Amino acid sequence: MIFKTLFLLAIVLCASADENDVLELTDDDFKTRIAEHETVLVMFYAPWCGHCKKLKPEFAKAAGDIKNNDPPVVFAKVDCTEGGKETCNNFGVSGYPTLKIFRNGELSSEYNGPRDAGGIVKYMKAQVGPSSKELNSVDAVNDFTSKDDVAVVGFFESDSDLKSAFLKLADKLREKVRFGHSSDKEVLKKFGHTNAIVLFRPPHLHNKFEPDSVKYEGASKREAIESWINENYHGLVGHRQRDNTNDFKNPLVVAYYAVDYVKNAKGTNYWRNRILKVAKDFASSFTFAISAKDDFQHELNEFGYDYVKGDKPIVFARDAKNRKFIMHDEFSVDGFLSFLKKLKEDALEPYIKSEPIPEENNGPVTVAVAKNFDEVVANNGRDTLIEFYAPWCGHCKKLAPVFDELGEKMKNEDVAIVKMDATSNDVPPPYEVRGFPTLYWSPKDNKANPIRYEGGREVDDFIKYIAKHSSQELKGWDRKGKAKKEEL
Repeated sequence: MIFKTLFLLAIVLCASADENDVLELTDDDFKTRIAEHETVLVMFYAPWCGHCKKLKPEFAKAAGDIKNNDPPVVFAKVDCTEGGKETCNNFGVSGYPTLKIFRNGELSSEYNGPRDAGGIVKYMKAQVGPSSKELNSVDAVNDFTSKDDVAVVGFFESDSDLKSAFLKLADKLREKVRFGHSSDKEVLKKFGHTNAIVLFRPPHLHNKFEPDSVKYEGASKREAIESWINENYHGLVGHRQRDNTNDFKNPLVVAYYAVDYVKNAKGTNYWRNRILKVAKDFASSFTFAISAKDDFQHELNEFGYDYVKGDKPIVFARDAKNRKFIMHDEFSVDGFLSFLKKLKEDALEPYIKSEPIPEENNGPVTVAVAKNFDEVVANNGRDTLIEFYAPWCGHCKKLAPVFDELGEKMKNEDVAIVKMDATSNDVPPPYEVRGFPTLYWSPKDNKANPIRYEGGREVDDFIKYIAKHSSQELKGWDRKGKAKKEEL
């Protein structure tokens, strides 16, 4: 009992410590407290806001992680429903949470960065100080290149076109890349460069399959240097995290396992090295990455996995067409090699997340699943109105009887009314679903270019739309959606 009490107390104290790293500001002290600090990130929030509740622990953790940064960054929050109403109004806060960056007491810019602790810290570190840090000693360079992030360092004996392009690029990419530069004679002598740019990979990603640093050999142009950085930033097998997923392009091969460079760097690299051993021979064909399986459970679900047991990596891939592939065998170097060979030769069966094809599909609304989508939508030879829904969605449930009635009214027309559970089936391109319900109109003669339906959601709204856009005039309605009189 005593142990349980102490444990709970420790949790409370830890939570309090995190919260204490964030200033709580009100209308009475906002201006004076903000002016005390060079750079402040302010979160404007409402206590009842779900997104705010989700962000607050990440915001507090980020505040603790960055509080000793040089130069310093301060985090603050303002409750827009109580003591900070006037302040929130003054800065045009209309939604929650809203984050803004203040410099020397004045609003500088909107915060447009990630919403997880690590991403917030990285983004805010890039907001303070010069875009490229001047490194005036060998120790300074060694310290700069020993951090957990990639470092891009310019070695310049004098001003040059390369130096000018480097510094301009640093201004552009300061939120993504850490830049440093040096003209110190001892530094240039130690590193053997007089007019060069070198990308240093972080020590925890060093391996025997690729160099720890890469020297730029291209033209003295900002665009060329940027392209080179993008190509080399993550190395042969990058550490893919929630805040950098957009850096990894198809065709992409990802190994998911307990990736953790904080608590288990040795174990993480044990598997990464085995992936590297095979990946080095396929670098020109695929992008490779490792990801923490707990951070990407939603992606595991997309490949039909609710849970991954054991310590070994599980490997998924997407080709240039975004088709999905699974390495079904338990991970081994030989098995991974075989998988990549078949993937490169297009000798694997793509994985399609799909419910079973309905045995009977004669209702007023045709049911589409991934496995029959081509049959009931893409190749059905009919104009089609399709709804992508989620079973738990309240708006979808409200729409269901309306859609059924619409299906009944269209049963004698050359129009298909279709629905698909987008949570249990892969949605094929060119359809994009980012919320529920999402509706599309797919003309029978232009299936490659469906049109997102943005109209009303009553039966009459749908009928008017279909009557206007159908490839041929409906039998029961004119082009304006007025019912035709039955001939006696």
